[in-house]
Amino acid sequence: MKKLSIGIRLTFWYLAIFALAQIVFGIGMWVLLRHYLYDLADDSLESQVEDLQKFFDSQKANVSFADLQRTLTEAYVDHAGDYLQVYAADGSWVYQSEYMKSHPLAQVAPERIHGLIFEDRRMNRTAVRFVTQRFVLNGHTYAAQTGVPTDDIVDTLSAFRLYLLMSAPLILLTAAGGGYWLSRRALAPVDAIVRSAHAISGANLDSRLDKLDTGDELQRLSDTLNEMLSRIEGAFKRVTQFTADASHELRTPVSLIRTEAELALRRSRDVGHYRESLEHILREAERTSGLIEEMLALARADSGHASLKMQSLNLASVLRAVAESWGQVAAVYGLEFRYRISSEDVWVTADEAAMRRTVNILLDNAFKYTSRPGGVDLTLQQNNGKAVVSVRDSGIGIPLEEQEKIFERFYRVDKARVRETQGAGLGLAIARWIVQQHAGTIRVVSTSGSGATFCVELPLIAAPARAIPASSETDAT
Repeated sequence: MKKLSIGIRLTFWYLAIFALAQIVFGIGMWVLLRHYLYDLADDSLESQVEDLQKFFDSQKANVSFADLQRTLTEAYVDHAGDYLQVYAADGSWVYQSEYMKSHPLAQVAPERIHGLIFEDRRMNRTAVRFVTQRFVLNGHTYAAQTGVPTDDIVDTLSAFRLYLLMSAPLILLTAAGGGYWLSRRALAPVDAIVRSAHAISGANLDSRLDKLDTGDELQRLSDTLNEMLSRIEGAFKRVTQFTADASHELRTPVSLIRTEAELALRRSRDVGHYRESLEHILREAERTSGLIEEMLALARADSGHASLKMQSLNLASVLRAVAESWGQVAAVYGLEFRYRISSEDVWVTADEAAMRRTVNILLDNAFKYTSRPGGVDLTLQQNNGKAVVSVRDSGIGIPLEEQEKIFERFYRVDKARVRETQGAGLGLAIARWIVQQHAGTIRVVSTSGSGATFCVELPLIAAPARAIPASSETDAT
């Protein structure tokens, strides 16, 4: 079954709430009107009861029953049509109006009367409201029942109820139309968002939803969706660029391998030439394998499937081990390698393999882009609750305008030395991702021709309870 649109559902809810409010309002107004009209009738009855009370109070102490009958009849002779009857405790009539004689009201025993007793009756198709009150005179108890017609009250209440019932459908119909118009007007921005969203595809991710200025939730929704589209566009562009760059980077070694193989097979050669060709092919295969591993690492990072084993790590111990392994590399490059690592333990929460890889990437770049005679420095310090790892070289440096770009994938500053340095431009991108996963920061300080310094900052933690302090080591060169 197809669900109703939000606009229709809002209209029904608006109509239901309005109908409930109308019912509550109508009943409330009817009850208030009834209470007010009957209060007026009760005021009139209470006034009549007060007149009777004054009459009994004005009688002599030794008045006889006959004199009381005669006096009361004379007092109310001009009200023969009133709804009044007065009787004694034994049921004897003191007074009955002409109407009550023909339509007598059942007597209420005076001892059962406590205060004013109101009741509504139909007297020969006439609505009458009666009040019963007890009086005491000379030790004798009497009761009076007097009433006022309430046909006007009943007619007024009936007319009011009829008007409510007659106007309800018209009011509800008007409310339904107004509710539908309001819901359509309120949801019009949603329709605009839907139309704009339908028009956006992979071919035009730079398009955005219409800017709303409603200042409400719909504007926040539109702004949030536009921000999401910006992130999707950025991710899409990165994937597209990554695919293009990866294809370009892989095409070069594959072409070299193919060319080398074709040349080796074109005619017979001696063993030395075949060995040289295989060595070229092996070098390109190794470079391609390394490139594929780096691309897989970034792909796992982008997909969120890359896992890091975070634990308490003595960063000083790790860096000392890394620095010792680069001593021979420095000799091969003919460069001076110095490392200054704090003799104290420096504890961080990190993945040991990832930290080694980050430092190796920075040192590898430093050695590749530093010409002899030159030098590379590795230092570890503590500063303001941070562990600061610095790799400084005296190489070609990085222009200021390119310092942010070097962390992008496949980006290289010295493009003329791409084949010489054997780099694919993915190392710094991997290093930045690793540092970010460790809640740290990585930055570069450099000027063209004056070397570069890469700084990695990681939050320090307290030493584990069972940690054994490492022995102090002197600076090595």
